[in-house]
Amino acid sequence: MKKVLITGANSYVGNAFKQWIEAHHTNSVQVDTVGMRNGEWKNISFDGYDAILHAAGIAHVSTDKSMEDLYYKVNTDLTAEVATKAKLEGVKQFIFLSSMIVYGDASNAQMITRDTVPKPTNFYGNSKLQAEKKLEVLADRDFLVANIRPPMIYGKGSKGNYIKLAGLSKKIPFFPSYQNQRSMIHIDNLSEFLAQIILREDHGTFHPQNEEYVCTSELVSTIGSVHGNRVRRLGLFNGVIRQLVNRNVTINKLFGDFAYAKELSTYEHDYHVRDFKDSIVATEKNEN
Repeated sequence: MKKVLITGANSYVGNAFKQWIEAHHTNSVQVDTVGMRNGEWKNISFDGYDAILHAAGIAHVSTDKSMEDLYYKVNTDLTAEVATKAKLEGVKQFIFLSSMIVYGDASNAQMITRDTVPKPTNFYGNSKLQAEKKLEVLADRDFLVANIRPPMIYGKGSKGNYIKLAGLSKKIPFFPSYQNQRSMIHIDNLSEFLAQIILREDHGTFHPQNEEYVCTSELVSTIGSVHGNRVRRLGLFNGVIRQLVNRNVTINKLFGDFAYAKELSTYEHDYHVRDFKDSIVATEKNEN
């Protein structure tokens, strides 16, 4: 039985992972949570835990310069503090939720491979990358560090760009048929991946993603169909999008390419418990 402590009692990934474990791995993994506010985590002992899943952090990108110090304080410094405590108190494995954003964004139509060097374009991405570097210093054969760099996470209760796109998908009659490739991961696939990392005591840097790349037009169409809205895909605007996709921030967020090469996300245990269509149905219909 693996004993795991999740730091970040109210985090989306932490809560979802706890629910997944309780539903699917209750005989092999025991999960507890601890809050990070007011230093609550400092007052409990990490002794006896096999792994820490560090899910606490500021999760969404901000361009507000006034937030920069807070991002580094929470995403970088706090991560290092928790890991240091974990190492001192005998925890064997530390799992850090980093981000695909350490590679930048879709502005340069990226297909990320093993040879791609991280190059953050904002302080959110850099705060995650700097945390990884601090963890690298702490890591040794008795303190295994797993850095997880997921792409956009979505699922029941998720926030961010997926929710905005889902709201649009329920109403619009048509959408550009422009073809692009995005890596995404459903929360159940990520939760199963994290479970396997813990069960196998793995360490290193990992890039989990859904089995299929996501095309924005297909995503919009699929969400719409789940709600009974038939979204027609039109090629009328594709030429304009092609001209603007690497120049306009909004167009880039919708239609830019940003994906992991498939071989970067292979793992010895298949963690893909939901395919694309099933994941959208589960997200939109609030199924378990």
